[in-house]
Amino acid sequence: MEANPRTVALGAFAGTALEWYDYYVYGSAAALVFNTQFFPELSPVAGTMASFATFGVGFVARPLGAAVFGHLGDRYGRRRMLLITVVLIGLVTGCVGLLPTYAQIGVAAPILLATLRLLQGISVGGEWSGAATLAVEHAPKEKRGRYGVMPQLGSPVGSLAATGVFALVSSLPDEQFNAWGWRIPFLLAFPLLLLALWVRSRVDESPVFREMLTRQRAARRPLVELLRTSGWRLVVGIAVSFVGIGGYYLCGTFLVSYGADTAGIDRTLLLNAATAASFINLCAYPVFGWIADRTGPGPVAIWGAAASAVAAFPIFWLVGLGTPAGVAVGLAAGVVLVSVSYAACGQLLSEMFTGEVRYSGVGLSYNISGAISGFVPLAATALLAAFGGSLWPIGLMLFAFSVITLVAAVAAKRLALAEL
Repeated sequence: MEANPRTVALGAFAGTALEWYDYYVYGSAAALVFNTQFFPELSPVAGTMASFATFGVGFVARPLGAAVFGHLGDRYGRRRMLLITVVLIGLVTGCVGLLPTYAQIGVAAPILLATLRLLQGISVGGEWSGAATLAVEHAPKEKRGRYGVMPQLGSPVGSLAATGVFALVSSLPDEQFNAWGWRIPFLLAFPLLLLALWVRSRVDESPVFREMLTRQRAARRPLVELLRTSGWRLVVGIAVSFVGIGGYYLCGTFLVSYGADTAGIDRTLLLNAATAASFINLCAYPVFGWIADRTGPGPVAIWGAAASAVAAFPIFWLVGLGTPAGVAVGLAAGVVLVSVSYAACGQLLSEMFTGEVRYSGVGLSYNISGAISGFVPLAATALLAAFGGSLWPIGLMLFAFSVITLVAAVAAKRLALAEL
């Protein structure tokens, strides 16, 4: 049964666009401004690492959100959970823009920042996975690739919006940017929330879940059932997601920080490079969805991971030149390449799990990978300091992420279920 396909696709897209706008805004702020606003007592390197640590806190909370919202989504429906998560993430992100700084309230400021980031992570833990599950479950078999890519489209759109807004406020004089300009991207989450909530409220419940209720097949303990029957699938799902999430934060968030703080490159140029990469992804994702409808999502993920592995060291060689062009091109190329596997992630993960545990399985796969990946910028910053500014260990990280996803994508292709 295909219920109002355009509404379903738009609803899946709207919520994840807000989700990723919020996450990319936070990532950009962590790279550019949080070290001075919330950790001014630390050295520049330590302040950057502390900023990225709060960035990682949200990722640690994501598996908790995935477990909670996955359980509720598999028991009581996908749609209800998606309405709750989109409200929570929008409110929390807007409140970051209202936070007093360290200069105003001292150590309470970074504590409040970390708390809000924790709440943001919990809500995101149920957001993307629910949107991907709902989109694929609504899709006719021959259109799963196009439906499954809709939540991923939220990523480049959210990134475009976030980096675009940050590029605008970054053009302010430093005094104004540090005083109030950095808050504007966060405060915009409030009106964006109203729009996303209106769109998502018009989405119907998944036909797969409605059928499960009719046949009384909904699992009473989805998480327990998932671990009992699909533990290996969960491990594969975690690895499948790795380069798309960890690779992005390595090539995107970390390189923005590296370019601004180490290479001394104008932050507007770096944000413009990230914006260009997101625009390329926005155009490419529907193409990857169309390809997945013909080949299945497995080959798309495999090709993307292989391309990222081949390009890993050339990308960081370019960045290591230290020129504005080298850093910008390396950043953009890295973000685009790691996103190929990510484009197939929603369909690939959804097809690995039965309907009774799908929300939980997709959510935990994606968000455990995200919890690990959230500390990638912090680890990369530490490696950069430990190796005297050399980028070859960072290139090795990207290569390792790519190989992990490549092997897992081959396994996931074989584990795909014939029917949803």
